[in-house]
Amino acid sequence: MRDQQHSFLSGGCQCGAVRYRLMSEPTGASICHCRMCQKAFGNYFAPLTGVPLKDLVWTKGAPGTFKSSEAVERGFCRDCGTPLSFRYVESNRISVSIGSLDDPGRAQPETQYGMESRLAAFETLHTLPETEDSATPEELAKMASRQHPDHD
Repeated sequence: MRDQQHSFLSGGCQCGAVRYRLMSEPTGASICHCRMCQKAFGNYFAPLTGVPLKDLVWTKGAPGTFKSSEAVERGFCRDCGTPLSFRYVESNRISVSIGSLDDPGRAQPETQYGMESRLAAFETLHTLPETEDSATPEELAKMASRQHPDHD
């Protein structure tokens, strides 16, 4: 394992079973609207950013993998299902899901892919009304997070 003090970012799944460190600054942050990414993330799109394959170090556990096509392998937590990585199998680069980073605000998407599959609702999400949580203190207590904290 490489010196953890020289890592740029860390991340992992929501239950904490799988953790990683990026040993170089991630680049090429993007969102992908393709149908495979929509299904893999259970969302409108997949937000990803990447590093050279040698610069991703799994520090706790190991992801499960699913080869979603002959060209692509996706990593995820076998315990909680968090999408963690995306890699073209013939590439020396790997991407991690921006949401799995401990500091996701450091990866600002620069481009979009898979526009042919972008869902129409994506265009109007920013116009939806915003509300405040109206849960009671008892309800809020039941919603206390069991997720792994955003650090090791």
